[in-house]
Amino acid sequence: MQTQEPTPEHHYLLQLVGDWNIQTEYQMGPDQPRMQSTGTQSTRAIGSLWTLGEMITPGADGQSMLSLMTLGFDPARHKFVGSFVSSCMTHQWLYEGSLDDSQRVLTLVAEGPSFAGDGSLAKYHDVIEVVDRNTYLFSSRYQDPSGQWIEFMWGKHTRQQ
Repeated sequence: MQTQEPTPEHHYLLQLVGDWNIQTEYQMGPDQPRMQSTGTQSTRAIGSLWTLGEMITPGADGQSMLSLMTLGFDPARHKFVGSFVSSCMTHQWLYEGSLDDSQRVLTLVAEGPSFAGDGSLAKYHDVIEVVDRNTYLFSSRYQDPSGQWIEFMWGKHTRQQ
């Protein structure tokens, strides 16, 4: 098998490699209060085609929550691909995404448990916006039954010095 050469999309992902401090604001339901959290993320390259991010944040029960995110780009499909798992949930999130015209904002599309808690699934967007070499933003939104997109999490990642 011939080795795949990295594309510009792979180089985009390599900007995320490093150690990061995370400041997050989130709301776990429309009738829930907005909360704030801090954490860390360590992202490493798997060759030059994939990244693996490991996030440690406090969970609602006071215990540390561990999350893993893989991201890559599939040139055959012309899509970013990846996955997300967390120690606080049983759902494995599978991503497919694309960059916007500015080549700075990556929107990852996934399907997961609805906030309604009724066992139904909802569409989600996780959005990564590279601001500069030392900063990127991460937000999450879901599509409610009326089709409206509701942002429930926003975070700022700052590179550790």
